[in-house]
Amino acid sequence: MYQQKQKLMVTMTMKKAWNIANLPVYSLATYHKGVVNMNICTYVTAVSMTLKLFAVAVYENTKTLDNLRDSDIAVLQLLAAEQYPLVRKLGQQSGFEYSKIDYLNRRKLLEQWQSYPVLKNVSARFLLHRLEQIPTGDHHLFLFEVIKSQSLSLNHLQSNTYGSVKLFADEPARTCQRIRSK
Repeated sequence: MYQQKQKLMVTMTMKKAWNIANLPVYSLATYHKGVVNMNICTYVTAVSMTLKLFAVAVYENTKTLDNLRDSDIAVLQLLAAEQYPLVRKLGQQSGFEYSKIDYLNRRKLLEQWQSYPVLKNVSARFLLHRLEQIPTGDHHLFLFEVIKSQSLSLNHLQSNTYGSVKLFADEPARTCQRIRSK
């Protein structure tokens, strides 16, 4: 009975293998006809150092994916720990139905960088040029070359193993908000 109870507890709390890692939380800004859209990305990784390359997975049927089909430029923004409230607005609401930029403008959260509207107070940002797109199931994998980058802070936001947002700063990490529950 005790072993069955333990097994049940482990089964209830375990995540699928690809959701276990603590991943940095990014916002990908995409541009189409002078209009910007931003979403949340955690499936992001650097894939080369000599030629600075990033791989970014973008979810199917999103405004971000539509924008990337029409534009070769994007800005990848590593969110700072205190930007965790943006995860809900940028990641859980569709750019087709909700103007994320109106929301960000009303709160004065945007600035210009390299002639593009971007989030203020991020930990880092990367101006990207799209090289390749590969459909990969429910996401599309994009390969980007880094044109320009800027490091601003080591205080960045990470997802934790339970689908929540975790802060990493000078203070102890704490869970703040759910990103997505499945």
